[in-house]
Amino acid sequence: MNTIRQLLEAKAKDIWSISPRATVYEALKIMAKKDVGALLVTDKGKLVGIFSERDYARKVILEERSSKNTTVGELMTKDVFYTDNKSTIQECMALMTAKRIRHLPVLENSKLIGIITIGDVVKQIISDQEFTIKELEKYITGSY
Repeated sequence: MNTIRQLLEAKAKDIWSISPRATVYEALKIMAKKDVGALLVTDKGKLVGIFSERDYARKVILEERSSKNTTVGELMTKDVFYTDNKSTIQECMALMTAKRIRHLPVLENSKLIGIITIGDVVKQIISDQEFTIKELEKYITGSY
């Protein structure tokens, strides 16, 4: 597997999102229920930001705000890094590492089609490496 398209085809199709007008408390409830670390923030079908556990910890807890009185739009990360479905796993790993992010939306023709996490990327890299090792072992032992 080399591309994000292939990775997306192999994983669940769920994309969890929230409105920028929703409260942080509502976002946290969804994140807990869906067991995710971030929600994509969409407005009229367009990606406008991302709200993560990191945003909550740094912008609510540390600033002593109330999650019931603060909107997602006030705290979301507006400059969202993203990828397209033609990118490679390695390119996404490099981007996520360089920008220190754990969630990467996937867009196709400006339309949101999925999200990948650092866990998805690492899992795929390990799987690819295991396959390569097995193939090399077959070659070395002559059991092709």
